[in-house]
Amino acid sequence: MGRVKRVGLTGNIGSGKSTVAHMFRKLGAWVLDADKLIHSFYRKGHKVYREVLELFGNEILTPEGEIDRRKLADIVFSDKGKLSELERITHGALYEEVEKTVSRLKDGDVFILEASLLVEKGSADRYDKLIVVYAPYELCKKRALARGMSEEDFERRWRLQLPPEEKVKRADFVIDNTKTLKETFEQVREVYEKLKEDP
Repeated sequence: MGRVKRVGLTGNIGSGKSTVAHMFRKLGAWVLDADKLIHSFYRKGHKVYREVLELFGNEILTPEGEIDRRKLADIVFSDKGKLSELERITHGALYEEVEKTVSRLKDGDVFILEASLLVEKGSADRYDKLIVVYAPYELCKKRALARGMSEEDFERRWRLQLPPEEKVKRADFVIDNTKTLKETFEQVREVYEKLKEDP
């Protein structure tokens, strides 16, 4: 087998990329969830916590001294400059974590980074292959609202993302997540087998 295969997994909010990531994990891939990882960087003591505080000040803290992610989101979603600054901090730490994880894997392993904005941020080029989880706008919205997200929050996040139809054009593999979970899993299995075979 060749070296570690690096794969980017993306899809719009509500497309079901976390479900697909879980399926890849079950099949044996090493999966890192970029959003969860970045959330963990916000804990007290982490260097990202200190840098974010320097940039945004204490008004983003809860009474317990934790970073209030909702307050932070309200600020950065209404100020593109601040959003870029925040991403510069968090993405630097994220790439360090990715390299650390990949360095521990063995040749032939499949490493997958699940991330929302891989295509938008130009990070897709860091990976050998790009997988896009596809679902159309209406279905994504329905799923996100069913998970308890507000319509306003959904629309705000959706506007930061390319339309799914655009992302599909960039993909090496597309997982159509509009049908049953069983059908989605069959597609995931097929893609995983191809990734394992590919030199």
